[in-house]
Amino acid sequence: MPQSPLLIVIVCYRAVDLTIDCLHSIAPQVEDVPGMQVAVCENGTGMEAVQQLNDAIEQNGWKGWVTVNPVSPNCGFAGGNNVILRDARRHFKYYLLLNTDTIVRPGALKQLVGAAEANPRAGVIGPRLEWPDASPQESAFLDFTPMHEFIQAASTGPVTRLFRRGHGSLPVRDEPHEAEWVSFACALIRQEVLEQCGILDDGYYLYFDDADYCRRARSLGWSVLYFPAARVVHLRGRSNPLKSLAAEKRRRPRYWYLSRNRYYAKFYGRSRLWLVNVLWTAGRCISFVRELVGNRSRSVCQAEWRDIWINAWSPLKPPEASDHQQY
Repeated sequence: MPQSPLLIVIVCYRAVDLTIDCLHSIAPQVEDVPGMQVAVCENGTGMEAVQQLNDAIEQNGWKGWVTVNPVSPNCGFAGGNNVILRDARRHFKYYLLLNTDTIVRPGALKQLVGAAEANPRAGVIGPRLEWPDASPQESAFLDFTPMHEFIQAASTGPVTRLFRRGHGSLPVRDEPHEAEWVSFACALIRQEVLEQCGILDDGYYLYFDDADYCRRARSLGWSVLYFPAARVVHLRGRSNPLKSLAAEKRRRPRYWYLSRNRYYAKFYGRSRLWLVNVLWTAGRCISFVRELVGNRSRSVCQAEWRDIWINAWSPLKPPEASDHQQY
């Protein structure tokens, strides 16, 4: 039986309205990629949300290409995607992981599939993510490294310039280029990569799963491609408050640090995770002195000096339900 060309996977948690808006943006593009399907994982919000989604599908005539798969309890971004990918990964040629807080610009789906066809060694492809006014967002990155933590905590221009290679984001460019990882707010993964790498690591509840997956794909010889001709609006922060918490330097939720520490322990080892935290502390000493001398506001999140050590003794331990809650 021939493979269908594209499965779009959307994980919905307390974001029914955003999910429906996202589906509205996809609907005009269904014929651009014949045979395309969308699978929504309703990730533990409850049966009322499932009913709302099914009602919208019925009312808009989407039943031929959208299905809803409810799960409970909420199993996070990676786990929610895996609910779909685990059973579907041999039936489609490409898989597009798509956030609920996205609006797919006209032609973007066809552009992404075309980019995959034209670049057979690109295992993961990310579009240009942008704000509603079309201004770009950073969505192509370098791997997280121990030096990245020092740079972020120091929050000082000379340190950033001195260790530029250790910094996280790549400059926004208008031409396709390789990255070390791209945001999974929207990312196309080819079926061969899923077969070789497996599904996402659901030891991550939220965050760092995209950096992890791209790193694993690259270790098997695949490239990660940023393809800006395909454009997707990302209403960043609408489906999860973490970005606003970080911007306001408020305390991040526990799950962010669990994911951070899992990533560093997985790729550098537990002893290097401790080195990462020492480097963060050294960087924080620099920013703290600058704040004292310059009477500046705090440049790191509240209680971060302590929270970076969460689960540091057993960083690869799977998260528990209690770890998913806000502080």
